[in-house]
Amino acid sequence: MTRTSTSETRPTGRPRLRWKHWFQDWATATVLWLGNLLPYRQKIALMGWLGAYVIGPLAGLRSRIRDNLALIVPDMPESEIRHLCRTVPGNMARAIAETFSGDAFIEHVKHSSVDGDGWDALMQARDTGRPVVLVTAHFGNYDAARVVLRENGCNIAGIYMPMRNPAFNARYVAAMEHIAAPVFPRDRAGLAGLLKHLRQGGMIGLVADHYIAHGVLIDFLGQPARTALSSAEIALKQNALLVPVYAIRQPDGVSFRIRVEAPIPHTDPMTMTVALNTSVENLVRAHMDQWMWTHKRWKRNQPR
Repeated sequence: MTRTSTSETRPTGRPRLRWKHWFQDWATATVLWLGNLLPYRQKIALMGWLGAYVIGPLAGLRSRIRDNLALIVPDMPESEIRHLCRTVPGNMARAIAETFSGDAFIEHVKHSSVDGDGWDALMQARDTGRPVVLVTAHFGNYDAARVVLRENGCNIAGIYMPMRNPAFNARYVAAMEHIAAPVFPRDRAGLAGLLKHLRQGGMIGLVADHYIAHGVLIDFLGQPARTALSSAEIALKQNALLVPVYAIRQPDGVSFRIRVEAPIPHTDPMTMTVALNTSVENLVRAHMDQWMWTHKRWKRNQPR
């Protein structure tokens, strides 16, 4: 859960609204409103361009991308590095614009093609009420997968990290709930709600590639990364399927292919989490420009 200093928190524990929060939310709303004046494809393309050539450089994202690439692929040619420094922030901006596009996004992606060896198992779990832990990554736009699953009758719940700006957080939560509800904040009450949804035979969506300070060190893209075992632990405890699911952006920049991989066999949390890491790793290596290379994934990656 995002920490907030005492000076910015109400007695109830909720972040205090300040003028900068209102301004940031107003600026975001204005950009989104202006984008809505354009046809959907043009809007997403414009946001991708802004991410690549304006937001990325101004926000310092290119330096983070370079640092991570230097760690993972130190021999990458400079031309490829520059390409990823543009395309990665561009994909991130596209994903944000898509999530806030509401019905236009849903209509555009709900008939996306689906592949992978896990679809039949997922549909069987839907029909029998067996709980499912869906695991994805900061890749492409996982909200496209949520749309497709909802359209196919999957009762899916998500979890999110509350943002420091409470005004924008409310807008963000509303956008996610419009795509597929319910969504729960990443706090004690939210986790309780998520697990209740799972125990009732629902599906929950988790993200596998977060940096977790208390996580165990597991190899990811050739370097140790602190990784939570919680997805596997929940699946084992609730006798739930553990299924990797991804939304792969297509060459046109606005369409997706949904990949549902075969369920991870139940063994032990470490073995299952290593399999999840390998799944994400294979996807990232195949589509380097769609993973969030700005992520501080390998922070504090040495044994304590």
